[in-house]
Amino acid sequence: GLGYSRAATLGRPQRNLEAVICLPQTGVKGHGVPCSFLFLPSITVVTWNVGTAMPPNDVTSLLHLNTGETNDVDMIAIGLQEVNCKINKRLKDALFTDQWSELFMDVLSPFHFVLVSTVRMQGVILLVFAKYYHLPFLQDIQTDCTRTGLGGYWGNKGGVSVRLSIFGHMVCFLNCHLPAHLEKAEQRKEDFATILHMQQFEGRAASGILDHDLVFWFGDLNFRIESLDIRFVKYAIDSNMLNQLWEKDQLNIAKSTWPVLTGFQEGPLNFPPTFKFDVGTNKYDSSAKKRKPAWTDRILWKIKSPSVGLGAGGCQPSRGILSVSQLCYCSHMEYTVSDHKPVAAIFAVQFASKADKPPVEIYVADEWNRPEQAVVKYKVAAGFHRSSWDWIGLYRVGFRHPKDYVSYVWARSDDGERFVLFSEEALPKGKGEYILGYYSNTSSSIAGVTEPFQISMPRSEEGSSPTDSSGSSSEEEDDSTLVLLAPKSRSPSPGKMKRHRSRSPSLAKFQGLILRPSSRDRGTSRSPSPQSRRGLPGDIPTIHLADPRNLGLLPALRLEMIDQALGKQRESSEQGPPCRRVSPTSPPGAPYGTSAKEGNSPWERDSSHRCATGH
Repeated sequence: GLGYSRAATLGRPQRNLEAVICLPQTGVKGHGVPCSFLFLPSITVVTWNVGTAMPPNDVTSLLHLNTGETNDVDMIAIGLQEVNCKINKRLKDALFTDQWSELFMDVLSPFHFVLVSTVRMQGVILLVFAKYYHLPFLQDIQTDCTRTGLGGYWGNKGGVSVRLSIFGHMVCFLNCHLPAHLEKAEQRKEDFATILHMQQFEGRAASGILDHDLVFWFGDLNFRIESLDIRFVKYAIDSNMLNQLWEKDQLNIAKSTWPVLTGFQEGPLNFPPTFKFDVGTNKYDSSAKKRKPAWTDRILWKIKSPSVGLGAGGCQPSRGILSVSQLCYCSHMEYTVSDHKPVAAIFAVQFASKADKPPVEIYVADEWNRPEQAVVKYKVAAGFHRSSWDWIGLYRVGFRHPKDYVSYVWARSDDGERFVLFSEEALPKGKGEYILGYYSNTSSSIAGVTEPFQISMPRSEEGSSPTDSSGSSSEEEDDSTLVLLAPKSRSPSPGKMKRHRSRSPSLAKFQGLILRPSSRDRGTSRSPSPQSRRGLPGDIPTIHLADPRNLGLLPALRLEMIDQALGKQRESSEQGPPCRRVSPTSPPGAPYGTSAKEGNSPWERDSSHRCATGH
């Protein structure tokens, strides 16, 4: 009688070479469930040394968004180097999302890309995006970073990585910035070997980088062109005789002589060297230094199995074997904000899927016209590790990251029939398309999503307190406390902090710092969070700035109130454990889950977790 007619059993076997499709059940809308097929996802990798520049206004051509290719791209990995990391800029980025990440999220979200994971080490940033319907099949997401500058104490050089399981296959994206200058080739080799050795991940599936089924290695690798005079190099570029430069490229030489590079492959360099340009032009270095052009910005890949060999640019996929075909490898001369040109590559990756169903399947009605229709039924797969802190988020179509929800309900933790109900105040008013996602606290990722469905709720009557996600501010004084997490933390989930590790001395963290804004600063968040609404009596809501959806709530901090805020924190902590606030909406005892209210969000309970555990 609830009209369940939409199931999130998404595999989407687009571009499959062979597929056996189980048709949906009669009366159930949506895509079929792939039972056994060879999945052929498309992955775009981008590397760009941005030279501390501000982001450009448009990056659509860099991401191939204006060519129609993006409709077929499943994932995008973006590696940046030399992002501005001066002290004042780095502190601002710790409080807010950095401008480069904001730009890519803004550009990609209309194309249904969601930020899966991100990691930053000073000026080196790695972002991984995926189409929202692939999120349930991206699990075991972990990040790591290794500093190699100043003997391992400085992160201007080194590598950052994101590893994850894609349809049951372990894939690692590694973004590196290696030492500069022609004579530092050996140092580059040693630093790369150090990064491979020091980066380790939890679990037995793939503990080291080279243990993964597929590795993408990219970044400003800083390899140069040996022997040849600068005049001949420029002549070869102008005459389109690039092949005469390949044999003198240090990385091409190293691939045949350095054991650490065994198995790494790269497509042909059919584009001009990407370094060094006069900023704002397409003219190579005209300064007094007259640095020789070089292919410093590169994208390589490696398949774990040594028996699978691919020629330049890849080969045709073979049935049943993990293989990679490089569809595109090019530079983008139209971007002139840096002395480097960005480089992009598109890959088709073939493997037999090991995961044909999402861990959680969600069922909802076709449309929510009345509050009583806002019932969500879900089913978890056998072996799926549930947590009392799992929750189901309601997202607008085009959401940017897993924390960009409109509202949420706690997922039930009992063994009975699993369904939750969104309260009327949690539902957005007006008409729009939305998606439901089941967020797993254990894996710190979305384990199930629905297809888009309609919500058409009457708007609030005039004079009443609006509850829709567009946000509004009360005239009352807001005593919200803003808790600043460590800059590495992108997820307030208790298990997330241990998933991001640095294998070299880390920079100072900002844990424990609490800032209180003035009342006039409320309502300025780019993405209003549940904490912006009035909380339960006596609750002091907590907004976690490390959550990307909240990184816009501090336009003008009243720093003179820090001592007062810290005093309240000390007074609270002296009461001893348990720090977690227990209320009727807390998940352990909630029969149906509740709407997001202040003091009860998934992000607030993480603050309680840190208080109880000392983290």
